[in-house]
Amino acid sequence: MSELNSMEVDTTETIQDIAIKLVTEQLSNESRLATSPTERTVFVLGSKGVGKSTLINRFLDRDDVPRPTLALEYSFGRKTASGQGAQKNICNVWELGSLANSSQLIEMPIRSHGLQTFSCIVMLDLSQPDRLWTDLESVLNGLKQATAKHAVPGQIEEMKELTAQRIGKEHPDLSTLELFPFPIVIVGGKYDVYQNLDSEIRKHVCRCLRSIAHTLGAALVYYSSKNSSLSKLARDTMNHLGFGSPSNPFRAASFDHSSPLAIPFGADSWARIGVTPSNSERIGHSFSTQIPQLPIGNGGVLPDDPAKDTGFKEASIDELRSQKDEELMYVLKDTEIRMKFEVVQ
Repeated sequence: MSELNSMEVDTTETIQDIAIKLVTEQLSNESRLATSPTERTVFVLGSKGVGKSTLINRFLDRDDVPRPTLALEYSFGRKTASGQGAQKNICNVWELGSLANSSQLIEMPIRSHGLQTFSCIVMLDLSQPDRLWTDLESVLNGLKQATAKHAVPGQIEEMKELTAQRIGKEHPDLSTLELFPFPIVIVGGKYDVYQNLDSEIRKHVCRCLRSIAHTLGAALVYYSSKNSSLSKLARDTMNHLGFGSPSNPFRAASFDHSSPLAIPFGADSWARIGVTPSNSERIGHSFSTQIPQLPIGNGGVLPDDPAKDTGFKEASIDELRSQKDEELMYVLKDTEIRMKFEVVQ
């Protein structure tokens, strides 16, 4: 009894006071969650030398002189909305340098950040129509394999439902499409060179890219770093994927093969393209028949050794590498002397 009497009990706190305290605590937690950073991931991959690094630098407001991307590079952008307690938004940006032997590298962004807030920009070199489908097919196969490997059960179906909502549940072609589970924007780069190609070639390229973008539920834009309006559209598109603003980067749609294409999600149709409903395999076969494709290669030129690039200096690693190089030279010289001695005997 004496123990109970000695306990301090706040008899003045009413049920209403307790309710107010709980609501205040809940609002405080919600406010804290609202101001915590939100993250999205944009993966930029596609044709080699098409201008991926240049586009990323413009998106991130960087003045760096682009250098060839050797494998897989990571950077990020950050935006804070105006107002007190504003939410901080982070965009993880990954760039794949080359499509040759890249299956494991394609997995990395998905494995690191998951699929929930993942999107892709697939950049293709319009100035090389004979490599266009080869590059695109390599990208799509790599993304499909990585997605199937790292998606949790039921996630792909749920995300494809979001893709269907993005293009419009009432779209007449919906049942004929091979939707990807995350947003994809196909960017046709080097439009400044492409616009001077033969008109028939441009028609074939236009029909192919419109067809594949439509069947994937993707958006499609043409781009050139030398054209300010096309650069702005591409940058606005990256901002849309990375930060959600602008909510619609496409001010107007353009479907004419003689002009830069700008086709938002769900804006195209088989009837508008002028073809019967198709799938990615038939689209690729038709295009490859019209414009024979070259296989993926390393371009025949090996990149400079990054270990000798001053931009990649790391004192402890460079010292260890130098030591190992000396040891290797010693082993090679010793082996050479032994071989000469054995020949003499």
